[in-house]
Amino acid sequence: MHDARELISLGDAAVAALARRGYTLDPGPVAELLSARNAAIRTGDEMRAESKRIAGEVGKAAKSGADRDAVEALKEQARTLKDRVRETEEEADRLSAELHELMLGIPNLPSPDAPDGLSEDDAVEVRRVGTPPPLEGEVRDHVDLGEALGILDFGRATKLSGPRFAVARGAGAALERAIATLFLDLHTRRHGYTEFSVPTLVTRETMTGTGQLPKFEADLFATAAGDRELFLIPTAEVPLTNLHANEILDASALPLAYTAHTPCYRSEAGSYGRDTRGILRLHQFSKVELVRISTAETSNAELELMVSHAEACLAELELPYRVVRLAAGDMGFSAQLTYDLEVWLPSQDRYREISSCSDCGTFQARRAGIRVRGADNSRQPAATLNGSGLPIGRTLAAILENYQQPDGSVEMPKALVPYLGFSALAADGSLVS
Repeated sequence: MHDARELISLGDAAVAALARRGYTLDPGPVAELLSARNAAIRTGDEMRAESKRIAGEVGKAAKSGADRDAVEALKEQARTLKDRVRETEEEADRLSAELHELMLGIPNLPSPDAPDGLSEDDAVEVRRVGTPPPLEGEVRDHVDLGEALGILDFGRATKLSGPRFAVARGAGAALERAIATLFLDLHTRRHGYTEFSVPTLVTRETMTGTGQLPKFEADLFATAAGDRELFLIPTAEVPLTNLHANEILDASALPLAYTAHTPCYRSEAGSYGRDTRGILRLHQFSKVELVRISTAETSNAELELMVSHAEACLAELELPYRVVRLAAGDMGFSAQLTYDLEVWLPSQDRYREISSCSDCGTFQARRAGIRVRGADNSRQPAATLNGSGLPIGRTLAAILENYQQPDGSVEMPKALVPYLGFSALAADGSLVS
């Protein structure tokens, strides 16, 4: 969320920056609400001071033996002022709430480093790593491979929950578990993240803190028990970032680096029928998430570091990938700069997104009330960053497709063998030690 005063002070620069996202900012309502709220606060302060002054005069008049009617007149004046102070405070609170609600709907300003454009086609490639494997014979997608091996079952998943769900069976479930464990080990042992186990049902306030609400409520799964409303998380970014909501962090303790493996839930309301086949776009999937909290001055460097941590997962699995910088109009609501990692999928003959790593600057921290105390005891909003490190289902799909063999078997990446206890899946689904 923006500081309304800072946004207005940017003037045309803020309008132009948000236009790069495809968002039209009308600064008029923001300026009007800000001015009206500040005026109400000033009026309240002035009347409060006047009320205090008159209350003092009442006391002096009573002690001096002044005329009773004069004392009563002063008391009535004090009561009237007190009522007006309360009404003005209520008006200031109403205007503050209205301004807050308006600011919640304005996306983050894109970084100048984000290229122009509104779609994924406008992304700028930064680098490619690895070479797509020279597969022989028919190239099969992860759905055909998984069902032939007996490790993925989409029919029974649909029976249980409807479309866009998957069941992993036997070696498939073991592969999911191994992938998650490998990623967690990389991030905690090599990259210095602290692992958390967090709730996957969170409050409206928590969802608002990271920017999912109020704008994207249609994309969320919600549940209620009695009068208690909770949302299923779309990513562990939500609980991990909000662990420090309404807290003041010491600058000397930053950066904080957190990771968690959780289920994630998304309605995919805006997907319009894309990727309905397979496990690339499910309503429920699991993911290892990365979150970093830093000072605003260091967030750019922290983003580059986080990207390298996500890349390490793909490098460890020897999967070919590329890194792209997203266009300003294709970034998430809270991001000011985003890198996507795209893994090679042979069945589609193209790179597909497997991780987004975003620098949100102070945008989420303002919403969630996360501040940093500097050495001079000043207090400023923190910077927050998040990224996938990595989603389990898409990684599994990439492994099946890139490691498939002409005879229908699938080899396993060497890094996973110690976690799995087998080195390949034969064409009939049996384990190869």
